[in-house]
Amino acid sequence: MQFLRKIGFYVVALWAAVTLNFVIPRLLPGSPVDTLIGKLSQQGPVAPGMRKALEALFGTNTNEPLWQQYLDYLNGLVHGNFGISVTYFPTPVVDVIGQAIPWTLGLVGLSTIFAAVLGIALGTFAGWKRGTWVDSLIPATTLLQSVPYFWLALILLYFLASMAGWFPLNGGYDVNTVSPGFTPDFIGSVLYYGALPALTIVISSIGGWLLGMRNMMVSTLSDDYVTTAEAKGLSPMRVMITYAARNAVLPSVTGFAISLGFVVAGSIVTEKVFSYPGIGNAMLDAVSNNDYALMQGLFLVITVAVLAANLIVDIFYGFIDPRTRARG
Repeated sequence: MQFLRKIGFYVVALWAAVTLNFVIPRLLPGSPVDTLIGKLSQQGPVAPGMRKALEALFGTNTNEPLWQQYLDYLNGLVHGNFGISVTYFPTPVVDVIGQAIPWTLGLVGLSTIFAAVLGIALGTFAGWKRGTWVDSLIPATTLLQSVPYFWLALILLYFLASMAGWFPLNGGYDVNTVSPGFTPDFIGSVLYYGALPALTIVISSIGGWLLGMRNMMVSTLSDDYVTTAEAKGLSPMRVMITYAARNAVLPSVTGFAISLGFVVAGSIVTEKVFSYPGIGNAMLDAVSNNDYALMQGLFLVITVAVLAANLIVDIFYGFIDPRTRARG
């Protein structure tokens, strides 16, 4: 019964998100049809009936009532039809997302995992060695976390790419020398071009993981079961990992799962600064061009990913923390 209640809650949350996903872009000023007609008019005269045809294509026909547009939108989602992108016209939204999401998952996903694992490990050690010189490292990491993404990205881009020449300035791979495919040359180029954006994400996010885990470790070390373990004469390493870190890491596990849900949103500023071909870059282009269809498709993918991450945490948290099973 508890499982069904959770499923019901997430179904309602998904419906609410889908509805907002339909309404919010239509509240924005401007129209994707006006944007596209403006682009087409630069290439020559636009036929008189072009506006009505484009309104029907993008589902923004003002002659149709809003509820009819909403039903058409839901019907398209059920059949996997997210519409045509204005920004990348005439490419379908599904194809745009399909091309961008592997780049984002590779860059932001791996960077998030690396930053979380490294931050939790360092936070565990800093909490265990509280009051020592290790604690002096925490202000430096939190300072880096407070630096805005775009500022840190520009600093790294200037010193490591422009001045030192260690990394490329922009792009996802070397379009002049390699072709996309599962080849050593292409994979190596992708890793090389993604190293600096990944470094930006890791540096700016590791401080939060470190500080959160350190504070939880300090709180956990004062619990009775840790004191009992130390009184039994267990080795410090076993007490630190098995008794203290195992319980202190629970909030970080929850935060990590939710962070993975947000991975598909990409890192908008980082991707834009480095001209990285990911979801964040596509989202910024969609907002700039009033691309309803692409915005709705991207927001839907992000919403589903975040809800799925939360649902997985809710279901499996009982296996992580037995105390939740006792309450359930």
